Amino acid sequence: MTGRAKRKSKVIQDSDSVNGDVKKARPEESKPVPLSRVNKEQRDELVQLYRLPMPEDLYHFWDFCEELCPDNPCGALKDTLGLQLVGPFDLLAGAHKNAKTPQPNFHLHWRFFYDPPEFQTVLTGSEASQHHMGYYRDTPDSLPSFVGENEAKKGYSITQMGDNLFAAVYLYLLRKKKERSSKGAEGEAWKSLEVKLREKAESLGFSLEQKTKSMKQREKKVVTKTFHGSGIVVPVDKNDVGYRELPETDAGLKKICKAIAEARSDEERVKAFGPIQEMITFVQFANDECDYGMGYELGIDLFCYGSHYFHKVIKQLLPMAYSLLKRSLFGEILEAHLSCRSHDNLDQLCAQ
Repeated sequence: MTGRAKRKSKVIQDSDSVNGDVKKARPEESKPVPLSRVNKEQRDELVQLYRLPMPEDLYHFWDFCEELCPDNPCGALKDTLGLQLVGPFDLLAGAHKNAKTPQPNFHLHWRFFYDPPEFQTVLTGSEASQHHMGYYRDTPDSLPSFVGENEAKKGYSITQMGDNLFAAVYLYLLRKKKERSSKGAEGEAWKSLEVKLREKAESLGFSLEQKTKSMKQREKKVVTKTFHGSGIVVPVDKNDVGYRELPETDAGLKKICKAIAEARSDEERVKAFGPIQEMITFVQFANDECDYGMGYELGIDLFCYGSHYFHKVIKQLLPMAYSLLKRSLFGEILEAHLSCRSHDNLDQLCAQ
């Protein structure tokens, strides 16, 4: 194997940071964000069902959509932008109380094919491309680092869309305006929504930038971009312990994956798996020496590639990496997802 080309220089993080000093709050804000109108009972229920801390912009965005469409906040953006509020918003709307599924797994609710465990869908768009947006967390106990965007029918890339939902929807709206000019009623609706989004975000102190200061600070802690492009964060101490590179470039690893996925026989596939098996051995050495990021990276890359032929190896790599990094909830989410990974039946509240 060739030595892996460095995609990013090693970072030095505080050694007392358990999970790479990921974002707990937004330091660039000059004043604290006021609380939304969502009550404590609803907030507690969300945290209980998802076992994830929810950012305040989620609740403020719900308030905003209630103001736009009191009778149907989840559909407030459907006519103008083709976006539907889903995931935790379904719970705020009380949809889970009438769910067809007795005990839905909310971690699988609107979990698209390429969504890694770090991703939590909150908005869906085009059904044709399976466009959706959601929060990306580096650890289960931290607030989201950014809002990501993916089109599952097109691939695994995650595009960063600001660090709050107002920014994500605002940027999406601006992109739609740029892609096609719209006159008449549609143009007026876009203009009105753009003004309302900007005014509400500014009044609450939310940035509308695509890459905020906190996101740029996170970039410095990203040890490798991975196939999806938004990167992973692991704690790396002053002695560079925490991450080591895979012995393959991205292009080389994708070539290996392609050979496995497209092998014409089981014998050919077993042979093509050789380089992956060698990398797994390297990961085991890395784990023994506390470089947990290596197995994390390989597992995420194989997950992104998407072939079911990698599921067994992913289950071998990622739950272990998440456990070693004290992110076990992500391991649980991954295993549940792999057990029913699909492009269909994503709404757990309607699943039969």
